Amino acid sequence: MKCVLQELYNTKIKDELFKENKYKSIMQVPKIDKIVINMGVGDAVSDSKKLDEAAHELSLITGQKPLITRAKKSLAAFKLREGMPIGCKVTLRGKKMYDFLLKLISVALPRVRDFRGVSKKSFDNFGNYSLGIKEQIIFPEIDYDKVKKIRGMDITIVTSTNSSEDSMKLLEKIGMPFTK
Repeated sequence: MKCVLQELYNTKIKDELFKENKYKSIMQVPKIDKIVINMGVGDAVSDSKKLDEAAHELSLITGQKPLITRAKKSLAAFKLREGMPIGCKVTLRGKKMYDFLLKLISVALPRVRDFRGVSKKSFDNFGNYSLGIKEQIIFPEIDYDKVKKIRGMDITIVTSTNSSEDSMKLLEKIGMPFTK
């Protein structure tokens, strides 16, 4: 069973982008390859249970078990040793990716306080879009009463194009609420 957003992309958005940008092949039309959600847990250095809480919340949000990320270098100032668990991340593809993107655009982002849209300046040179969220409680799966600490997360939408302009057009067609 396909997601509503995936069906919309395949039937309508793909054709519109093909005609607007006058590509030579349908394979040149940009598409979303994957979405990577990263949650850094600096408190995990002193208490490993905090990492378990963050991983559980991330799994509720994404519907997929997160990968525990580990420190690459030792830093004495932060009492951090190489190989210590310090965060978690999830890479979404396919149906789960489109489901998450639909939930992000239509449910989670409108729940952000004083929301006026996401920045158009967050594209990198490779056509990928990065978005920082300050609170995980904007997602409906998170029970506000059970949250012990408000945590932020980074969401990166990886596209198949190297152009920021093409990537922005794709995300605008999908419904990403950019600032005016």
